[in-house]
Amino acid sequence: MSNLHSPSSDSPAIDLNGVAKRFALDNGQHLEALRDIQLQVRDGEFVALLGPSGCGKSTVLRLAAALERPSQGTVSVYGRDPVELARSHRLGVAFQDHALLPWLDVAANIALPFKVAGLAVDENRIADLIKLIGLVGFERARPRQLSGGMRQRVAIARSLVLNPDVLLLDEPFGALDAVTRRHMNVELQRTWSEQRITTLLVTHSVEEALFLADRIVVMQGKPGRIARVVDVPFERPRHPDVMREALFHGMCDELTAALEPDH
Repeated sequence: MSNLHSPSSDSPAIDLNGVAKRFALDNGQHLEALRDIQLQVRDGEFVALLGPSGCGKSTVLRLAAALERPSQGTVSVYGRDPVELARSHRLGVAFQDHALLPWLDVAANIALPFKVAGLAVDENRIADLIKLIGLVGFERARPRQLSGGMRQRVAIARSLVLNPDVLLLDEPFGALDAVTRRHMNVELQRTWSEQRITTLLVTHSVEEALFLADRIVVMQGKPGRIARVVDVPFERPRHPDVMREALFHGMCDELTAALEPDH
């Protein structure tokens, strides 16, 4: 399955144009979750959505994943409706809850998208991904036999198995302890460097966003809106040592301050 290509170098891979999202409440009122979102992600770019709880980060990602529809504005992925790409299994999605099937082993969990899509299972692709995520020797292990970090690696491998055009990650490491989370950041950066898939990551972690992303989109809430966009200056590939640099710490402080409600 070949990946899509944007019509031109100027065309965004993910494009949210004037997007608003409102949810109907039980009392007949509406909750305005997003207002006037303008967001473009370039082909092969890694963009992090950073912001406090309730600012609409996950709603943006769900719009790109065709799990929600905009109340206003348009959402496209490589110039097409996200629903079309979801139906053709061109979107890779991973959430905080790894959602692995407990009765399937590692290899079978990674193979699941092939079966859902009605495709022949590519054993070589599965073997390559198991090697990529560092779980050689665990092919027959069940989820309960794996650590939290290992389960998340399996979930990310599953999201990559069909060579998607876009990778959408919603707090994939949010439930992990700090040490495991940092290790998983390093693993994801290495995996992304080899695949170079257009990626949108939702996170609460300033450090995670700075280490992984090319650009950081800072959101504020009620209603959700984009407060600022920050270019990340660190060269790739990134070694964990970058997190010890003065510039990294300075940007962490700046972004943390930008998340305060009065900004």
